[in-house]
Amino acid sequence: MSVAISLERIDAEMQHPHQILKVPTPRIWVDVAKSDLIALLQDHAHCERKAAATAISLISSYPEDTDLLLAMARLAQEELRHFQQVVDLLHARGAMLGSDRGDPYVVALMKLRRQGHPSARKIDWLLIVGIVEARSWERLFLLGEYLEDPSLRTFYSRLARAEAGHYRLFVRLACKEASPEIIAARLDELLLTEGEIMMQQGITARVH
Repeated sequence: MSVAISLERIDAEMQHPHQILKVPTPRIWVDVAKSDLIALLQDHAHCERKAAATAISLISSYPEDTDLLLAMARLAQEELRHFQQVVDLLHARGAMLGSDRGDPYVVALMKLRRQGHPSARKIDWLLIVGIVEARSWERLFLLGEYLEDPSLRTFYSRLARAEAGHYRLFVRLACKEASPEIIAARLDELLLTEGEIMMQQGITARVH
C-alpha cells in the first residue's frame, strides 16, 4: 500500500470525532458544562493558551524540521487568536480569566511518550497532541450542538471544525516519521489508553 493511499485512508477516518475516540464523552457532560459556563470558558481559554505554548515548544525541540516549524508557527498564532476570543467572551460576561487549574488528563497522556529512540518520542508527542485535539474537537462539537445561546453555538461549531483540522495536522506530521501503518497502529494504542484516562476523569465543566 502506498503512503498516499494510506494517508487518504487515515484522513477518511477523521470525518467525525466519534470515529476516532474509543470512549465518547457522556451526554451528561454537556449539562454540567452548561451549568457553569464561566468555569468552562476559563478552562477553555487556558487550553487554547497551552496549545499555543505546545506548538512553540515543538518548534524549539525540532527546529530542523521545516514542515513542522512552519505548521506550528501558524498553529500558535491561531491558538492565540482563539485564546483572545474566549477571553473576550469571559469579559463580556463580567468574568476574568482566573488561574489555571491544571489538566491531569493531558499530564497523564504525556507520560505515555516513549523515552527511547528520539523518533519514537517525537511520534508519540505529535500523536498525543493530536489526540488532545480530537478530544477537544468532540467536546466543542457537542457545545456547538447543544448550547442554548445561538452565538455560543455558532462560535463552538466553528472552533470544532478548527480542532478537526488540528488533529489531521498532527497525524500527518507524525506520518513523516514512519509509515502510515506504523503510525496508525501506535495511534490506536494511544487512543485505547486515552479512553481509560478519560474514564478516570470526573464530569466537570472543562474541555478535558
